[in-house]
Amino acid sequence: MIYFWIKESFKLIGRAKASFFLSLISTSISVLLISASLLSIKLSNQLQNDLKKNVNINIFLKDSLSGSSIAQMRTGLSKRKYINTIKYIDKEEAAQNFIKETGEDFRRLLDYNPLPASFTVTLKDSYVEKDSLKKIIGSISKIGGVDEVVFQQEFIYKLLNYLSRIRKYIFAITFVLLFISVYIVYSTVKLIINAKYEELETMKLVGAKLSTIKMPIILNCILIGIFAGLIALAVFKVVQFYFWNFIPFYQTLNLNDNLYLIILLSIGPLLGLFVSIFSLRKISLKI
Repeated sequence: MIYFWIKESFKLIGRAKASFFLSLISTSISVLLISASLLSIKLSNQLQNDLKKNVNINIFLKDSLSGSSIAQMRTGLSKRKYINTIKYIDKEEAAQNFIKETGEDFRRLLDYNPLPASFTVTLKDSYVEKDSLKKIIGSISKIGGVDEVVFQQEFIYKLLNYLSRIRKYIFAITFVLLFISVYIVYSTVKLIINAKYEELETMKLVGAKLSTIKMPIILNCILIGIFAGLIALAVFKVVQFYFWNFIPFYQTLNLNDNLYLIILLSIGPLLGLFVSIFSLRKISLKI
């Protein structure tokens, strides 16, 4: 029976070449649109994560703190759930960094080092949000021995907000594209069913089973989905080989090629399977 279904599904291709190519083109476009949206979501997520990792908070310490007090403070900070990494910069290192960045040696004018020791901390990704940052900065400021807490990367936070808004638009566009893709494939399947209407009615009259009527069409749609996936894969490989270097931020995209290829090859068959089942739901053995 399975052999019969497969044979009939290939016969459908031979009988209706025009509708097959129409289905193939429309499904290929659908797969490309959906995969491009998924890639955009992946890129925005990757950019957001990379930006969050670069958010630093500087905790400047009072000069009166002893070495043991600083060590105690470091231990306490490291135990806080929102701290990812913590780095201690003593007064001498702070002076060297200042000279390196400005090119001016203040020690020629002053006989002491006015720069304070400090901690530079990075936060865990889930806490790099506006409300969380305010609470964290307020909490650290209350620690004894802390002179000042400075967060000078407001532009990164603004960029994160901008990316969040973009992601919402991408999700909305992806939903619309998915709807359009499903409608395109659905319309194509309906064309195939209409073209085979008389044949389907004849099969009912001779007592064919419902599975015998439906399965060849479903397998035909899955085959079209497989071919569409291969076309989309070929397009992806061409873009990756020739144009990838010209796509902004492509270096940031930590793309698992194998996983993405599996997704590309899966979208078409799954789209064909579900849409064909939905399209054939009203077909029954009633004459």
